[in-house]
This record gives sequence, C-alpha cells and structure tokens, in this order.
Amino acid sequence: MPNPLDTADLRSRVQECLDLELAHQAQVVAELGPDVDDLLRAVADLLRGGKRLRAAFLYWGHRAAGRPDSDALVRLASAMEIFQAAALIHDDVMDDSDTRRGLPAAHRAMASAHAGRGWTGDPDRFGLAGAVLAGNLCLTWADEVYATSGLAPDDVARGRPLFDRMRSQLMAGQFLDVVESMRPWTGVEAGERVERAGRVITYKSAKYTVEHPLLIGAATGGLDGEGTAALSRYGLDLGRAFQLRDDLLGVFGDPEATGKPAGDDLREGKRTVLLAHALAGADDGGRALLDQLVGRPDLDRDAVDELRGVIAGSGAVDVLEAEIGSLADSARAALASAASLEAEAREVLLGLVDVATARHA
Repeated sequence: MPNPLDTADLRSRVQECLDLELAHQAQVVAELGPDVDDLLRAVADLLRGGKRLRAAFLYWGHRAAGRPDSDALVRLASAMEIFQAAALIHDDVMDDSDTRRGLPAAHRAMASAHAGRGWTGDPDRFGLAGAVLAGNLCLTWADEVYATSGLAPDDVARGRPLFDRMRSQLMAGQFLDVVESMRPWTGVEAGERVERAGRVITYKSAKYTVEHPLLIGAATGGLDGEGTAALSRYGLDLGRAFQLRDDLLGVFGDPEATGKPAGDDLREGKRTVLLAHALAGADDGGRALLDQLVGRPDLDRDAVDELRGVIAGSGAVDVLEAEIGSLADSARAALASAASLEAEAREVLLGLVDVATARHA
C-alpha cells in the first residue's frame, strides 16, 4: 500500500522547496564568505531527512477545505519542516544529545569541526553557540517562507495567528519540559506525575506536530467551523498518540530506525508518561533501580536492558499501547464526524493515523 505521506508526491516536492530555499539563503549570506558554511551545513544536513509529517498535516488540512493542490501550498507546508529543524536543533542542545537521524547533532558536528581545525577556545562552546544560531536562523527562515509562500494574501493572513500561536506555544512547551526535568518527582502522587508529563506532551509535541499544522492549513483554506473543530480533535489526539509512541521508541526503539542510541531517553532522564507509569507499577526494587539509574549519561547497554526489563515488567508499556490505540480510534472518529471534509483529504488523514503511531520510527 502506498505511503500516504507520498500522496500528491508531497515529500519529494517539499524537499525540492527546501533545497531551493537553502540555495536562496546561501546567496543571502554569501557576502560573509566561507566562514559561515558550518552554519548552513548544520541546517542543510537536518533538512535532508525526516518523514515530513508536519508538512503533510498542513497540506492536507488545506486540501480538507476543498482547496486544490498548488506549488504555493507545498511551499507553505515546507515552512513547517524548517520550523521543525529549529526545534530539533535547540532540543538536541538542551538534551545534550549526540546524534540526530543517525548523524552527529548540530552542536556536536560543529564542535568536531572546531577541534579538527585546531582552533583556539573550547570546541563544545563553539558547537553550542553555532547550534543556537542555526536554530534561530531556521526560525527566521520559517517565518519568511510562510510569508512568501505565494498563496493568496487573504489565505495567508487567516493562518497567521495560528502560525504565531504555534511558535510561541512550542517555545513555552520546551521550557515546560526543562522545568519538569528539574522539578523533583519525589513524593509526588502517581496521577500527578502522569498529568505533568502529559502536559509537556501536549505543548512540546502534540500541538505543533499535528494539531497546529492542520489548523493552519484549514484556516488558509477557509474550512468551516465544523470541519475545523473535527480537525482540532483529530490533531490533538493523534499528536498525543504520536508522542507516546515516540516515548516508547526512545526506550525500546531500534537505533537503526530511530537514528539515536538505544535507551537515549533513559540516559537523558526524560520525565515521560512512560516513566511515570513505570514508577507507579514497579515493585520497590524496580523503583529503586529507576531512581538510581535513569538520568545517568554513562548508562551502558546492560544497564539499559535492565531498565527496559523493569519498565516492561511494571505494565507501563501495556498502558501506553492501550492509550495509543484509544487515542488513534478517537482521532479516526473525529474525522468521521465532519461531513464537510474533502474526501481525498479525509482518506489521507486516516492513513496518517497509522503512520504517526507505527511501532517503528
């Protein structure tokens, strides 16, 4: 069965837009000379990969309103991928991640370049500074691509408040994640742990991954109120399911598929819904092990496997699988509730439920 992400040849067309934008922006900074090549390379490397989910949700949100395919719409959708690049680059800095999509994270790549050239100063500080600036550059470019997509000005203007809201809420959601990673869970009731981790999911991932791109597309397409409400329910439920799946992959995923080392979320000590349920369901020995080892950057493969065993034995994996299934069903039901959605868009969005919740990266 064809991948719904490739309907309308969308992924290749988005990549073409991104390549053209990178070439354009390289010309914009060309007068600065080759010293900025590391900055451009960090972004270009990241924009060559990814599933293009966010672009697809914007595109099909617009098409759901009955609007036709156009190159301008594809360019608008590609702005989501540039925004996503900014989020990933900054996220890797905050998480001190080594890899992204099987390649060195931007800050690691720039630190390595510094060290290889024998420059003075701290390579890691150079890498961090370069990555922060690369992420900021992506934020600027995403705004520029949105504004110059070529869609009718009235269409662009209708989506603008949601585009701005998405960006603000994601940055605040990233900070919420930082706060949650520092605020102790000791003495906190199990239900509150799950609620706090779920709030991070909503604002750090679910909204900007699915709901907001969909609603931006719907707004630019002029979708009616019933259709917009249905897409909002679909988007939030599917976005939460997507992140719950990502949390499972962060612990149990295959590095060849995820592009990140096995158990990386355990080394980073991410306060996920998975971890909250594991702490609630594990026995005293399992909880002690989780408290002792989660968040240690030096975890080896044996320790990761031991933690995986505790998490699986706690019943947390089964809880998340059930919730993912329930959220996916709810997303499908939301689509079925709105008769005004264009038929092809509805079918693609139904297919994207399976793509977003698949048990592999």
